[in-house]
Amino acid sequence: MSDTMEKDILRGGQFLVKETNCEDVFTLEDLNEEQKMMRESTKEFVDRELWAHWERFEKKDYAYTEECMKKAGELGLLSVAVPEAYGGMGMGFVSTMLVCDYISGATGSFSTAFGAHTGIGTMPITLYGTEEQKQKYVPRLATGEWFGAYCLTEPGAGSDANSGKTKAVLSADSKFYSITGQKMWISNAGFCNMFIVFARIEDDKNITGFIVENDPSNGITLGDEEKKLGIHSSSTRQVFFNETKVPVENMLSERGNGFKIAMNALNIGRIKLAAACLEAQRRIVNEATKYANERIQFKTPIINFGAIKAKIADMATNAYVDESACYRAAKNIEDRIALREASGNSHQEAELKGVEEYAIECSILKVAVSEHVQHTTDEGIQIFGGMGFSADTPMEKAWRDARISRIYEGTNEINRMLSVGMLVKKAMKGHVDLLGPATAVGEELMGIPSFDTPDFSALFAEEKDMIARLKKVFLMVAGSAVQKFGPDLEEHQMLLMAASDILIQVYMAESAILRTEKNAKRFGEEAQATQIAMSKLYLYRAVDIIQQKAKEGIVSFAEGDEQRMMLMGLKRFTKYTNQPNVVALRTQIADKVAADNGYTFD
Repeated sequence: MSDTMEKDILRGGQFLVKETNCEDVFTLEDLNEEQKMMRESTKEFVDRELWAHWERFEKKDYAYTEECMKKAGELGLLSVAVPEAYGGMGMGFVSTMLVCDYISGATGSFSTAFGAHTGIGTMPITLYGTEEQKQKYVPRLATGEWFGAYCLTEPGAGSDANSGKTKAVLSADSKFYSITGQKMWISNAGFCNMFIVFARIEDDKNITGFIVENDPSNGITLGDEEKKLGIHSSSTRQVFFNETKVPVENMLSERGNGFKIAMNALNIGRIKLAAACLEAQRRIVNEATKYANERIQFKTPIINFGAIKAKIADMATNAYVDESACYRAAKNIEDRIALREASGNSHQEAELKGVEEYAIECSILKVAVSEHVQHTTDEGIQIFGGMGFSADTPMEKAWRDARISRIYEGTNEINRMLSVGMLVKKAMKGHVDLLGPATAVGEELMGIPSFDTPDFSALFAEEKDMIARLKKVFLMVAGSAVQKFGPDLEEHQMLLMAASDILIQVYMAESAILRTEKNAKRFGEEAQATQIAMSKLYLYRAVDIIQQKAKEGIVSFAEGDEQRMMLMGLKRFTKYTNQPNVVALRTQIADKVAADNGYTFD
């Protein structure tokens, strides 16, 4: 705790305007012995129960998903985030991320069931429930005796979650609410014992949350299992409530607080979804590498071809960068929770505020990692060639399962706009000083650039200088956009999307560089040679994306001298002194992955 208290933890979004020391980031290499043992036991469970039977999940074996969930409960894997007072392990946020990460790589069907139960099915009660509600429901959910589901989405209420039509009417004797309405895309609906249901009381502005036990005799009916592109054995059904009686004591939190519950559950869900995409990437890299090492064409293993090496290198690099960013943010959240508890907050309040503080980073990670896992599965199919398209290999199902991750927990489009919108709001509240740095960037654009040749001899000296300049690109583009459009900026969605891509690339690239710099200092640069190459490769790709997105924004809202000045600034801020040898970097990475016959950087 003392280290946490002494360390100046950056607030959410401050990574953009404050420098982070590599010693202050948490990496997978920092796991303690207990966490390493937990990771190994989770991987053993996955290999034994899930990966070995992946075909059962493709055949819509819903009963097997439920059976595996019960086994996970028996092993304590459903209770990692549950406080000890309610039958859980009460472990920290990093440990909950770790289990979510390594339990989710074999099949999207199970990871969806796991995420829906442990996250949005259980967490709203632990964070918002009364003591009586927690004592009654959470211990059953923690052990897998009961399973939970979350009923928010309706036919007319998707991204606009607060527009739901489901009604809750108070009885004449004020003892219960009668809930009537239709919910859709409800994960775990086919085998859950309890729903978190959101409904509107009278003409309230905001919806209200309720804990509803799944009793078919109480006006609850289910639609058929949905026919889906992927996650075939994840039970997904419509749920219909017809005057379902819910005791007034089962209201979750206060009347009208449902939208807030839903949004905070999504914040946690977003970073957990990012974690759930990590092990999938590692396993795909492993399978693709093994296949490429064994597949002989033109009298040589295809791993020796540059076209294949480029794919393996990019896939491994994305996985490494995503790990770096996810665990950096997870530890920030854990430290913020600890600080709040130390200052007197309850665990509930500390966790809610701790995650809410990093809502920007949660949205960034959700977008970046979900898109990387889709790209990785796509390239995995390509490396397998015709066999990759066959349902006899796990590649095609991995591609199908990955597709939902860009829709879950708020679409990537919504999360892109949220990340920038939340940052601007934080700036207006004074939580992140964007105005000062943005003004400084404007003054720098008007000044004469330095023509001195900097000393880039130290590891990552040029890369860290580049990161600092990429942050200036965001401040230049977003600052000018805010100045031009003010509060109407949220209506300019294309500009928000472009700005968010700059923000995302800065955070992801910086996270990898900080992780590698920290490990190079303690393990030696030679031991981190491949990680150094991956960090440099990702940054090079990030610079390209940022150049494109920044230019798109600049030419769309600036004109004349302002446009010319900003384009010149963009060129200045994204210019390498020493361009990296991209082919050499990719070759170095791919050769290491090929030699290890898979991904060995976690």
